[in-house]
Amino acid sequence: MSQRSYLDYNATAPLREDVRVAVIDALSLTGNPSSVHEEGRAARAAIEAARTKVAKLAGARAEDVIFTSGGTEANALALIPQRGEGSWHLYVSAVEHPSVLAGGRFHPETITQIPVTPEGVIDLENLAKALEKHHLGGWRPHVSLMAANNETGVIQPVAEAAKIVEEAGGFLHTDAVQAAGRMKLDMSALGADMLSLSAHKIGGPKGVGALVLREGVTVEPLLKGGGQERRRRAGTENVYGIVGFGVAAELASADLAKTGEIAALRDEIEARVLSLAPDAVVLSAGVPRLPNTACIAVPGAKAETLVIGLDLAGVAVSSGAACSSGKVEASHVLAAMGVKPELAQGAIRISLGFATKRADIERFIQAFEPLVKRLKQGSKVAA
Repeated sequence: MSQRSYLDYNATAPLREDVRVAVIDALSLTGNPSSVHEEGRAARAAIEAARTKVAKLAGARAEDVIFTSGGTEANALALIPQRGEGSWHLYVSAVEHPSVLAGGRFHPETITQIPVTPEGVIDLENLAKALEKHHLGGWRPHVSLMAANNETGVIQPVAEAAKIVEEAGGFLHTDAVQAAGRMKLDMSALGADMLSLSAHKIGGPKGVGALVLREGVTVEPLLKGGGQERRRRAGTENVYGIVGFGVAAELASADLAKTGEIAALRDEIEARVLSLAPDAVVLSAGVPRLPNTACIAVPGAKAETLVIGLDLAGVAVSSGAACSSGKVEASHVLAAMGVKPELAQGAIRISLGFATKRADIERFIQAFEPLVKRLKQGSKVAA
């Protein structure tokens, strides 16, 4: 098989070798972690060791980590109206992941989308006004704002939003699935009450994630029937996946020291693409972004054509969110930013990670240059 360059880390990261080894070793753990015998205690010890590592990645306490089947379940668990006095209203930014936009257990009539700026940053003034309006009507706010966007890499002002939410007497959840390992996470500094993570975005196994709580915060279980996860998520734990998650979390924490190197590679890609296609647009370039993410739109091109052409040349990238990659439709993120449809249709996402090398950048450029020239020539002929 010819050599390939994988530049789609925001969809999923390659499984780290240390994680693979740890998962294989964990397959020998025979016991049910709820059992009290030696085999059960060994499985439990492996889970708790992983819980400590995941908690460290989020800047939280181990006992506040709830393991789930992934980021989507973690988001669904977070989006349940809190118990207590008053009626709850959910506020989400217009660029959230589809699993958040779905609203969890909130009724559609009690969900409000908050707009974003043309750069893709939540409009905090609009959020404050919306909370004030609903507060006068007797509603309590439950806000969900992602730490960083999966398509553009835009880092959202979660800490600033948390202050607004706290003053309104509400709760704040942040989907940090894309942010983990790419920016420092700290529950206290963010001011978040709940935070979602996913193992496969940081080089861990697919099918395991976590919802991390601020100390003292409780959640209503989605899955009931057993006492697992301190009665917050019933069902025998995915021991092997959790062990792999723990190793990936430990390595992702160490990766934070290398974000400057990744950002330099990302910047080089953007600069060289602009030199080859001067009319291309690097979306959200004027605001803080994750160091690994570039969302580039090429006027006159179609994203699916670019993705297929690059794939045939040995380079993997995405067009929009991978969760919707089987559908040819406009990105809701770019639409919320007000990006014109004719530009949005030519947007591709390039996302780097721990195994990305300069050779991958060169392979991308070597594939992109003839591809974009053909597309431009075809566009001129069609005109």
